[in-house]
Amino acid sequence: MNSGKFAIPFKNKVYLLVGLALMIIGFILMRGGGATDPSIFPEKEMFSFRRITLAPLFILAGFIVEVVAIMYIPKSK
Repeated sequence: MNSGKFAIPFKNKVYLLVGLALMIIGFILMRGGGATDPSIFPEKEMFSFRRITLAPLFILAGFIVEVVAIMYIPKSK
């Protein structure tokens, strides 16, 4: 029957939230950079280290933490 336990332990839920926060930070780092004038292309701003390298690494790290949070089985006492 129902033993009163959740399917995902509390520690795993914390890992899930950390992974979600990493992904949100990555998407925030990627946003912005649009030009107000359509005839001007801000190349340095669009292809910056933050957008091309740092933000995808944060998103990838978030996905890895999510997979670990789902697959991790805490040790019994």
